[in-house]
Amino acid sequence: MLKAAQTPPRLSTLIVLTAVSILTLNMFLPSLNHMAVEFGVDYALVNLSVAGYLAVTAVLQLIMGPLSDRFGRRPVLLIGFAIFILASVGCFLATDIWVFLGFRLLQAAVIAGAALSRAVVRDMVPAQEAAAMLGHIGMVMALAPMLGPSFGGLLDQMFGWRASFAVFAGLGIAMFALVWTDLGETNKNPSATFTAQFRSYPELVRSRRFWGYALCLAFSVGAFYSFLGGAALVSAIEFDLTTAQVGIGMGSITGGFAFGNFLSGRLARKYSLAMMMIFGRLVACGGLAAGLVLVLSDVISVWSYFGSVVFVGIGNGLTLPAASAGAMSVRPELAGSASGLSGALMVAGGAVLTSVTGTILTPDNGAWLLLAIMFGSAGAGLITAVYVHRIDLREGPTA
Repeated sequence: MLKAAQTPPRLSTLIVLTAVSILTLNMFLPSLNHMAVEFGVDYALVNLSVAGYLAVTAVLQLIMGPLSDRFGRRPVLLIGFAIFILASVGCFLATDIWVFLGFRLLQAAVIAGAALSRAVVRDMVPAQEAAAMLGHIGMVMALAPMLGPSFGGLLDQMFGWRASFAVFAGLGIAMFALVWTDLGETNKNPSATFTAQFRSYPELVRSRRFWGYALCLAFSVGAFYSFLGGAALVSAIEFDLTTAQVGIGMGSITGGFAFGNFLSGRLARKYSLAMMMIFGRLVACGGLAAGLVLVLSDVISVWSYFGSVVFVGIGNGLTLPAASAGAMSVRPELAGSASGLSGALMVAGGAVLTSVTGTILTPDNGAWLLLAIMFGSAGAGLITAVYVHRIDLREGPTA
């Protein structure tokens, strides 16, 4: 029988938990057309398995964070992966689209792996050390979306679309076992009651420092989601790229994100959280400003365009670990709630900017307007990062 863990997890455990949570979002995307044909429904209905999943993850983060502050990280993670296993089996066996969609939404419980891994890191180490560890985890967050669809497409080609959900079920079982054996409880001071916990919430939501961190996260991620919402149009109209080339171009920002997280892991112990956030926002804004000047000057090529966007990825890799660590450090005893609330803001903000970008871009304005939207979002993140730095100067840095 597997022995229950009594000690904090290894960093590799948190990395794997996060990777599986991210893979679940996009690994099966190449199968959507085949699924629509088999279920005999429109593609738009099958696509709810993506949009609906994102909406549920935002809500669940708001719930799982407080639950983990009250009952501990370990039980919430175990229950989340148990639900994910059952939901994956349900998706695999589904013969009706509505049954499939119901189980697919339940799969969102796997977000516990990503959301609570951040809280576990903050439980284990101080804020700046947490930023460095989150930088290492962030590298996997960048690579998983790049590899997931390729693996899912191969599975679909060899075994059909249901194979992805069989793999999800297997991964869920493996993650449940990993949490059981290597993730002892790290929340050593859980709230005595929900009443006592809720009394502490006003101090979190009234904290200007928390909202500075959380909004910096949302605006920084928003620039990335804006790119996802408009890159395909710009690539096809402005550069006449093939689908495969568009995929490579869209991966450029993710590659930059991985490199930025690598730098964050090296630099976070040397600089304050606010300074890391500012560095990242300056890199992102600088790259976008250069790209925007080139586009408006009619000096544009696929290399200069996507090259400028790479700096958004690098900047986000520097900013997000520091901002995440900071948000969870405002009230360390509510690290789970802070992680959930800031995570929900990132998902909601990303969804809004993706929708807005896709709505207002046209073949005539797409090239410059996409960069302008991204610059506006990255610039708003810079303003919030500077705001946090000013609070640090008055009240001292986040511990």
